Amino acid sequence: MIQKPNQIVGSDRRILSFPAVFPGERVSPRTLLDSLAVLSQRICNFSSESFASQRKNCREVIRQIRILQMFFEELVDRGVVLPRSIVVSFSELHLAFQKILFLLEDCSREGAKLWVLMKSRFMVSQSQVLVRAIATALDVLPLSSIDVCEEVKELIELVGKQARKERIRIDPSDEQATNRVISLLNLFEKGVEPDPEFIRPVLDYLEITTWTECDSEIKFLENEIDIEFSECGGREVQILSSLLGFMLYNRAVLFKTGEKQVKGDLTRVEINGDTLNFFNPEDFRCPISLEIMIDPVIVSTGQSYDRSSIQKWLKSGNLQCPVTGERLTNTELIPNTALKKLTNQFFTDNGVSLSKLNSKRREVVRSVVPRSVVAGEAMKLVSRFLARSLVFGLLDEKNKAAFEIRLLAKSDTFARFCLIEAGTILPLLNLLSSNDKSTQENTISALLKLSKHANGKKEIVEIGGVNPILAVLKHGLSTEAKQTAAAIIFYLSSVKSYRRMIRESPGAVQSLVELVENGSTCGKKNAVVAIFALILSPENKERFIEAGLVPILTQIISSLEKSDVPADSLAVLAELSETFEGTFAILNTSPLPTVTRILCSSSASKTAKEYCVSLLFCLCRNGGDLVVMDLAKDRSLTASLYSLVSEGTSRAGKRACSLINMLQDFQERCVLPRFSHV
Repeated sequence: MIQKPNQIVGSDRRILSFPAVFPGERVSPRTLLDSLAVLSQRICNFSSESFASQRKNCREVIRQIRILQMFFEELVDRGVVLPRSIVVSFSELHLAFQKILFLLEDCSREGAKLWVLMKSRFMVSQSQVLVRAIATALDVLPLSSIDVCEEVKELIELVGKQARKERIRIDPSDEQATNRVISLLNLFEKGVEPDPEFIRPVLDYLEITTWTECDSEIKFLENEIDIEFSECGGREVQILSSLLGFMLYNRAVLFKTGEKQVKGDLTRVEINGDTLNFFNPEDFRCPISLEIMIDPVIVSTGQSYDRSSIQKWLKSGNLQCPVTGERLTNTELIPNTALKKLTNQFFTDNGVSLSKLNSKRREVVRSVVPRSVVAGEAMKLVSRFLARSLVFGLLDEKNKAAFEIRLLAKSDTFARFCLIEAGTILPLLNLLSSNDKSTQENTISALLKLSKHANGKKEIVEIGGVNPILAVLKHGLSTEAKQTAAAIIFYLSSVKSYRRMIRESPGAVQSLVELVENGSTCGKKNAVVAIFALILSPENKERFIEAGLVPILTQIISSLEKSDVPADSLAVLAELSETFEGTFAILNTSPLPTVTRILCSSSASKTAKEYCVSLLFCLCRNGGDLVVMDLAKDRSLTASLYSLVSEGTSRAGKRACSLINMLQDFQERCVLPRFSHV
C-alpha cells in the first residue's frame, strides 16, 4: 500500500535526507497512477522564485515532471485500463518523485538558504541521480500497451531521451556566491573584519534582506548543529558553526534595525525546579572538568571549582586561577556550601541523575569553547562591535545592541565570555537609567544573561552595578524589567561574598519583599528565589524577617493560587525556620493548619510536601511541645509522613522520621483528646 502524499514528507525529516518509500509489490496500477498524479502536481506547484539557489537545475527537473504530469492526468481523466506490466516503471517513478519532492522542499526551506548554497555540489549530484532514475524508469515503461495518443507517447519518449543526456552542473552564479562565502569565512578565521559591501552581494543573492530573515537562518543553523551532535557525531559541526558565526555577525552588524522583539523571554527562576529556567546543568559545571561539581570549593580569586579538579590543577604546579588567569594568593580551598546546597536542591527537585548529566559533557563543551576558529573570531568581532555601539551609538543603536547581546548570551557561554571581555557591562549598566521601556527591558535582560558567567558577576559587582540594578528592581518602567532585576540579584547572590553587600545596599531587602507582595506571578517567583539565595547566609535572615516577609509568604501558601509560587514560598519559610527568630516569626502567623493541609493533600507536589516536612521539623525542634502538641491532634499527618519516608528524598525521609518520632514520643508522654483539625 502507498502512503498518502501528505504522509510521504515527514515534518521531522532532517534536511538533505530522502527517506522515500518504495511501493509494495502488490500495489495496483491504478493506485500507483493516482499517487503519481498527486505527487507530480505537488512538484509542479514549485516555481523558480521558490529557490534562492539551485534555480536552473530545479527549473529543469520541474519542466520534465510537468510533461509527465500531463501524461498521468490524461490517463486519470480517460480512465484508461492499465496493464500490470507498468507497475515496475511506475514504482520507480514514484520513488524518484518522492525524492525530488524532498529535494525541492529542502531547496526552498525557510532559513536554509545559506546551507543549501554551501551544499551545492551535493544538491547537483542528487539532482543528476534523480534525473537518471526517471530516464531508467521510462526506459522500461510499456508505452505500446497503454492506450494514449501518439503525440503523448512521443513526448514521454522525448523526456526519457533528455533525462538520459541531461548533464546537471553547478550554476555559475551559485558557485560565485559560494566562493565569496568561503573568502569571507577565511577573513573571519584570520580575525579580520570584512567590508560590509563585500558581504551584501551574498545576502542579496540569497534574498536575505531583513533582520528576521537573517534570524531565521541562524535558528536553522543552530538546530542543525544540535542534530549533528545528537545524531551524527558532529561530522559537519565545524562548517555549520562557521556559517552560524557568519550569520550572527551579519544580524548584529548589517541589519541595523531589529524588526523583532522577543516577548516572554524574561526567564523565570523557581526554587522547586518545575520550570527552573535560570538554573540549568551548565551553571553547576566545573570550569576545569566541565563535569557537575559534586564538592564545590572557592579559591582566593572567588571562582568555584570541583575540589578534585582544582586539586589536580594545583598539584601540577599551576598557581593561576584557571578562569581569570590571576595568580592565587594562597592555595586554601574553601567549601562553597551555598552552591552545593543549591546544586543538591536543584537536582533533587528535578529528579536528575548526576551521572546522566555528566555523560553530556560534549554538549556543554560546545558552548564553553567556540565550535570552530571562524565562529570564535566572528563572536569576538561581534562583541567588539556591540560594545562600540553601546558607547557611541544613538539611542536606537544602543537598544539594538542590548537586544543582540540578550540573544547572543542566552545560552552560549563562550558568547558571554566574549561580550564581557569586550567591555559591554559598564555601558549596559549606564543604559539602565533610560526612560525608554524597550531599552530598559533589553538592557536588564542582557545583563541577566551576562550575570550567569563568573566574570560577569564579578564585573557587575566591582564596577558598582548592584545599585543601578536595584534601582530597576524598585522603579523599573515595566513589570518585566523589575522581575528580571530580581533574577540578577539571585545570580549575584550565588557568590557568598556578595550577599552581605547586597543586603546592605539601600532598599535591596525592602524592594524584594515588595515584589513578593505586589509583583506578577513571575515577579514573585524571581523575588522569592533571590531571597532564598540571600538567606543562605544566616546573617541575612533577620533582615528579611524584620522587613515583614514571613506574613506575606504565609498568605501566599494559604492562597489557592495555581502556580509554583506557594512551593517556592515554602522553601524560603523552611530555610527561615532553621533559626529560633525565624521559627517564632512563622508561628506568629499561625501557619500549621495550612502546612498540614498541603502535606496531606493529594494534589500538592512532592516538592511542596518535602518543604512542608522540613518546615514542620524545624518548627517542632525550635518551638517545643506546644507545636508538637498542635500537630499531634491531626491523626492523618502520620500517614503522610510515612509516605515521604518511603518515597521522598533522603533528606526529607530523615526529617519525616524525626518528626514521626517527635509525635510518637509526645503521645506516649501525654493523653491527647481524639479530634482533628476541621
